[in-house]
Amino acid sequence: QVQLVESGGGLVQAGGSLRLSCAASGRTSTTYLQDWFRQAPGKEREFVAASSRSGGVTYYTDSVKGRFTISRDNVKNKVYLQMNSLKPEDTAVYYCAARRSSASWYPGINPATYEYWGQGTQVTVSS
Repeated sequence: QVQLVESGGGLVQAGGSLRLSCAASGRTSTTYLQDWFRQAPGKEREFVAASSRSGGVTYYTDSVKGRFTISRDNVKNKVYLQMNSLKPEDTAVYYCAARRSSASWYPGINPATYEYWGQGTQVTVSS
């Protein structure tokens, strides 16, 4: 079992910034990789950002490129999502999700790829 706990969400004005954190724990948390998804009201859950364990390779959905940055602290088993220049369309519940690491990294865009999910943290961007 892997437990994921997100934090850092909140209400922010358009153009503002937030930093989300995801803390992973559990017996096998170090063999899993955590990435970020989001789900807006009435919409399907969508991929936001992923990175290799070293952080050297990253992948983002087009709508957040240049504004969001994913980073990791592998010692603390934490992953972060720095969100800048926020827009009202970024309003959603943001989820941290974990999938088993593979020898060859690839961006896990499909939510079905992930085995564990956090409870989510609400991000609301006002116009």
